[in-house]
Amino acid sequence: MSTDVRKAAENAKAASRRLATLPPHSKNAALDEIAARLESGASAILEANAADVAEAGALVARGEMTEALLSRLRLDAAKLAGMVDGVGAVARLEDPSGRVLTRTLLDDGLVLEKVSCPLGVLAVVFEARPDAVTQISALALKSGNAVILKGGREAAQSTAALVAAIRAGLEGAGLPEDAVQSLPDRESVDALLALDDLVDLVIPRGSNALVKSIRERTRIPVLGHAEGVCHVYVDAAADPQMALSIVLDSKLTYPAACNAVETVLVHRATVADVMLPLLGTLLEKGVEVRGCEETRAAAHGLPVLEATEEDWRTEYGALVVSVKVVESLDEAIAWVNRYGSSHTEAIVTDDRLAAERFLAEVDAAGVYHNASTRFADGTRYGLGAEVGIATGKLHARGPVGLEGLVTYKWLLRGHGHVSAAYGPEGRAFKHERQPTG
Repeated sequence: MSTDVRKAAENAKAASRRLATLPPHSKNAALDEIAARLESGASAILEANAADVAEAGALVARGEMTEALLSRLRLDAAKLAGMVDGVGAVARLEDPSGRVLTRTLLDDGLVLEKVSCPLGVLAVVFEARPDAVTQISALALKSGNAVILKGGREAAQSTAALVAAIRAGLEGAGLPEDAVQSLPDRESVDALLALDDLVDLVIPRGSNALVKSIRERTRIPVLGHAEGVCHVYVDAAADPQMALSIVLDSKLTYPAACNAVETVLVHRATVADVMLPLLGTLLEKGVEVRGCEETRAAAHGLPVLEATEEDWRTEYGALVVSVKVVESLDEAIAWVNRYGSSHTEAIVTDDRLAAERFLAEVDAAGVYHNASTRFADGTRYGLGAEVGIATGKLHARGPVGLEGLVTYKWLLRGHGHVSAAYGPEGRAFKHERQPTG
């Protein structure tokens, strides 16, 4: 098994070197061909997904899989059409590779350039998200990277059908099929994670447990998010109707998403205007509410469960939300920085100064004012798609699109220049910045 995985990684590395030299129009043509193959293969893809969903449904019935995972797994014609459109959207984005970021004249005839370039080979491990296959593949190819995918076993048939269509598109465009590959089982992931000589970046896309497990098992750099414990803070100067709208959107539009709100903080001054309508509407929409003592007292008999310490740290990924009353903006900021996961946090307020303090002092990849946490998404940011959301602080942060899949290198062009010619007794460097256009 490890021999097969190494061979796959070697083939991916060879493919990545070919991709790194391609002009933008060649990569765009390949993405257009892939989109066409996905569209023409829609029936086979949906049939494969239906088989995955049927098996997953049995797991849910036995309590071995959550409804949230099943929701992420399910494809239909409209969602698949959106995935196809997403590939086309990535093709239309500006190529992130090969751009001259800076140009410096070190001396006459000696020019230094900082140029963006692909990372090389990406290994992406994800759970129950067939749409991740097309998003990640399109972003990898557009940025000039090869990618090795390992989807969750619950999405095995969907992943296989999607990867087959993508590889057919690559072949049709005259590019190496091995630029996009998938691994067959969990054991092959361990073999891949040992290949730090061939794989340049690992991206786990899924639960906190998955990300931690990957980080513990490899020396390869890992780009991932820990979890999505997102907050909405309703400030003392919040408009009650706006607060209700933002909280409902943040929780209800896709409860299984990592950018869904999990804890709502309510300033004590707004409890009278906000709490009852908020709790009543959430409960009416089928949301289980877990509250602090003050929240439960303000519920006036509504069925609000007692929140535990663990609830404040939990990413539910379901129709469950925690509600906490806070005394001040300071307490809200401290609470978010203590219990949040550095994913996405929001404040609802008409107080500009309070908003600016929240935006500046909250430590998260995304911090919003008067907007739903659900905007934390590569497509909504105009990135075309995303390989995931990174909550760390190195290399990339937040939704990771094309810019997060390139690095840079230094190119120096001279005319026989030697370093010994420079120094106290020799020539002086000019270090003049030059236009990059």
